[in-house]
Amino acid sequence: MSGKTLTLRARLPFEDHTIDFHEAISLSGITALFGPSGSGKSTLLRIIAGLENRGNLRLVYDSTIWSDTNAGIFCPPHKRPVGMVFQDDRLFPHLSVAGNLAFADKRSPKVNNPITMDHVVKSLDLLTLLNKFPATLSGGEKQRVALGRTLLTQPKLLLLDEPLSALDIRRKAELLPFLEKIPREFGVPAIFVSHAIDEVARLADEVILLSPDGHVSTRGPVPAIFDTQEMHEFTGKFEAGTFLQATVSAQDTAFKITTLDFEGEVLRMPMVASLNIGDRIQLRIRARDVAIATSRPEGISIRNAIAAVISEIKAEEETAFAEILFKVGTQTLRARITRQAVDELGLEVGQDAFALIKSVSFDRRVMISALG
Repeated sequence: MSGKTLTLRARLPFEDHTIDFHEAISLSGITALFGPSGSGKSTLLRIIAGLENRGNLRLVYDSTIWSDTNAGIFCPPHKRPVGMVFQDDRLFPHLSVAGNLAFADKRSPKVNNPITMDHVVKSLDLLTLLNKFPATLSGGEKQRVALGRTLLTQPKLLLLDEPLSALDIRRKAELLPFLEKIPREFGVPAIFVSHAIDEVARLADEVILLSPDGHVSTRGPVPAIFDTQEMHEFTGKFEAGTFLQATVSAQDTAFKITTLDFEGEVLRMPMVASLNIGDRIQLRIRARDVAIATSRPEGISIRNAIAAVISEIKAEEETAFAEILFKVGTQTLRARITRQAVDELGLEVGQDAFALIKSVSFDRRVMISALG
């Protein structure tokens, strides 16, 4: 990974608001610019790429000034070691996949330890597509080719401008694994723009949350930022949840189930074949996917019943709902149920209960490769 820093100060007036951004971004892993439409996410990427140079700007990559409107300094886009992947693929329709990749490869700058054609083709699973033309590819395949072509320009920073937004759920699921491994596989950090919470939760290492008026509301690592008031105000409490750490304890190839040890309790989720026994992984569990029982249930299809202690009950008097926080060992679970259910079950702080987890989202970050 680069270990470099990108420092951007941008003040750009628009008709209804002014983008006001002044942040230093550590170029490691994937940083997400997250926020509603119109908050300036894509505009900030265009500034970094050199496609936008109006307003009051100062952009410094490591110690090199790329833009300073006050000093009259501007490094043109072709001289910045930046690769950009857009919402649309922008492939050359008259060239095959191999031709599109070769176009970038032949024109790339000479660098030490370059990203090679073979590496890109293998890592992005492009071998069977090389002789095809863009018109015959699916949306996900086109974006994989566009990603590969961009990597072959030898970028030191990758800019991803909502590359999943034009894809349906199936195609998005196909592309996500390729995007998430870019920093690790190619050593190229990325800045990723999205307004989809599921994409950010899976891909990002750090999140910068932009407000509708173009200011930074808050920023931080994914697990911490998703539990802030600012994030809840943007996403709504319907998307609230928690990040948990668990250890892979078994892989059931017959039923395609991965079993996890979570604070001594058993968690099961659809099998992730790439995980090994002993891998320490991170999970995201939404509060809306957690139900509550006062005794261990029997004869139900929900497979995850976690023994826990209720640590907090937050009743929302203005709505029908209440938020329940559980302690499971040293970790915290969150549930969102009706206030009526709280009353009828007689739930109280300090009470033993069972958290029934209906859905588990696997987070790509493997925390520890193996148990010692």
